[in-house]
Amino acid sequence: MDFSSFLTSLGTSFVIFVILMMLFTWLSRKPGNTVVYYPNRILKGLDPSEGGSRTRNPFAWIREALSSSEEDIINMSGIDSAVYFVFLSTVLSILVVSGIILLPVLLPVAATEKRLKVTNSTSEGSFNDLDKLSMGHVKEKSPRLWAFLIATYWVSFVTYYMLWKAYIHVSGLRAKALMSPEVKAEQFAVLVRDIPPPPEGQTLKEQVDSYFKSIYPETFYRSMVVTNNKEVNKIYEELEGYKKKLAHAEAIYAESKESGKPEGSRPTTKTGFLGLIGKKVDSIEYFNEKIKELVTKLEAAQKVTLRDKQQPSALVFFTSRVTAASASQSLHAQMVDTWTAMEAPEPRQLLWTNLKIKFFKRQIRQYVVYIIVALTILFYMIPIGFISALTTLDNLKKILPFLKPVVNIVAIKTVLEAYLPQIALIVFLALLPKLLLFLSKAEGIPSQSHAVRATSGKYFYFTVLNVFIGVTIGGTLFSTFKSIQKNPDSVVKLLGNGLPGNATFFLTFVALKFFVGYGLELSRVVPLIIYHLKRKYLCKTETELKEAWAPGDFGYATRVPGDMLIITIVLCYSVIAPLIIPFGVVYFGLGWLVLRNQALKVFVPSFESYGRMWPHMHTRILASLLLFQVTMFGYFGVKEFYYTPMLIPLPIISLIFVYVCSKKFYRSFCNTPLEVACRELKEVPNMEQLFRSFIPPSLNSEKLDDEQFEDALSQVSRMGSFA
Repeated sequence: MDFSSFLTSLGTSFVIFVILMMLFTWLSRKPGNTVVYYPNRILKGLDPSEGGSRTRNPFAWIREALSSSEEDIINMSGIDSAVYFVFLSTVLSILVVSGIILLPVLLPVAATEKRLKVTNSTSEGSFNDLDKLSMGHVKEKSPRLWAFLIATYWVSFVTYYMLWKAYIHVSGLRAKALMSPEVKAEQFAVLVRDIPPPPEGQTLKEQVDSYFKSIYPETFYRSMVVTNNKEVNKIYEELEGYKKKLAHAEAIYAESKESGKPEGSRPTTKTGFLGLIGKKVDSIEYFNEKIKELVTKLEAAQKVTLRDKQQPSALVFFTSRVTAASASQSLHAQMVDTWTAMEAPEPRQLLWTNLKIKFFKRQIRQYVVYIIVALTILFYMIPIGFISALTTLDNLKKILPFLKPVVNIVAIKTVLEAYLPQIALIVFLALLPKLLLFLSKAEGIPSQSHAVRATSGKYFYFTVLNVFIGVTIGGTLFSTFKSIQKNPDSVVKLLGNGLPGNATFFLTFVALKFFVGYGLELSRVVPLIIYHLKRKYLCKTETELKEAWAPGDFGYATRVPGDMLIITIVLCYSVIAPLIIPFGVVYFGLGWLVLRNQALKVFVPSFESYGRMWPHMHTRILASLLLFQVTMFGYFGVKEFYYTPMLIPLPIISLIFVYVCSKKFYRSFCNTPLEVACRELKEVPNMEQLFRSFIPPSLNSEKLDDEQFEDALSQVSRMGSFA
């Protein structure tokens, strides 16, 4: 990429961001758009314009984001969001503190090196200005390399310090949230899996109750055996669908009375496939009949489900959260594959279909999923390899010679070099998350937040192995393939020589991500268009309108790995090409500002795990640091620097740091410490209400206490409500 293409990419990305920011300022002031730009505040019953949110000043949102406290974020979006901002600010601190030393020291050291010919170029073209400011400009065996070696140590120790501080802070946030005097249903429940078959003459329910009553006689409340809800869920969803259709039809009928004849025009529908074929009938009467039919069918299915479809898993409730915390950490049986207890997730998080999966099946599924993910990563190497080949038009011309006349046109060449590889890469990455989420759930994971963490991990390894390593090594292999064929032993040296060749690609990739990506995030142009289209053509009821503007959550499964890819890229090139550090600073600084605004006004969390994502974020930042240290060791080797072995301690220190952090902090993130759980509550919990909050919607019924539902309730302990 030449200098003009780089400036084109950077300049146009910045212009797009400014336009999108102005659009946000203009559109967010329109009263009809309030639900798109302030849904979180609206759902919490707050005034969207409070605090000058709808001022004409295009930078007012920046002032609001900067003035907001961590407590504001927790109140509006929960602990998980606050922890995510700790991650952003920690990475930002690492880059700023590293850059304060690296930029003023390494840039002059590299730029003042005198040499006739530039090698180890940081760009695959004539970007000589950047070449002169990189480690590639320094001669082999030069004493100037000492500066780069010390810089490698500086970046490493800054990272250790910032991560240690952040871990202590997040641990405090989690403990404070779990010590809250507010009553939380999940803190009084334990999820028990791998229940053995009951003895003859005893039901599964009775077995669970008698087992836990004997161990915790004073604090055991009751249990809820998990059932196979597939059939009842299907009927329930169909019933809810018809209720929505009925409300929609009644709204159309009421609207026709106002706009047409006083008696109105009753809507009709066809009874066949998707309402497109079959006999035409009165919609309101037809939907009412279907609802009555399905209510009866649902009640019958509930009876069958609760009586005949019990699974070897249960939720066990205690009157004390200390007992629940203790029970979730205890070994209840001699064999680890029976009576497996763990902390219960929030009711809204439970993946009911996974709870029945037995211990060894979960282990096997996990290994199978790992193999599938590994194969997926390898498979995706092929298209990623082609993308890396497109990072230079020279390679494109070699593959497709007939394109030469087209790509030689200056305007087309500039646009292709500036955007094509980065956009193609982003599109490839967008196709993957749903597959990885499906695979994570297939492991037998019991909760939504756990599935999101597992998906995030898989996506991180995928992006690092395919995007960072794949593009770097793929591009190098492509350009040096003939040399490797002639001399296979030279592969390590050739890869080392070619390592900086993708620095410019990654500079423009990061710029595109923060300017265009965060510009679209802030402006919410796509959700706004979708909302107005739905509102005009599809929505007739308040429920439909609410669904149309429902904002969703942060999407940690893809957002966190995307950020991790950027920190990996910036860390690995921070010493080789220090000019990438300001790009990383802008990415995380702008991300902190934009997402702060979204957390306060837009996103609504779909779950709360009290910062359980942090240990995974922490470990993956360290994985990126370890990759940086190994990369630098290899590159110093290519530079034939005699003191390269002095870098050997760094990966060892990183591994020791991971081990120490894991031993010191990780356990308190897996389990609730008893000193935290023992804090007093502000009111006595209503145990019946807590119990009912875990009942799946498809099994919830006014007839819950009738005889047909007795199998769902405890026969041993029928204690009354405490409040």
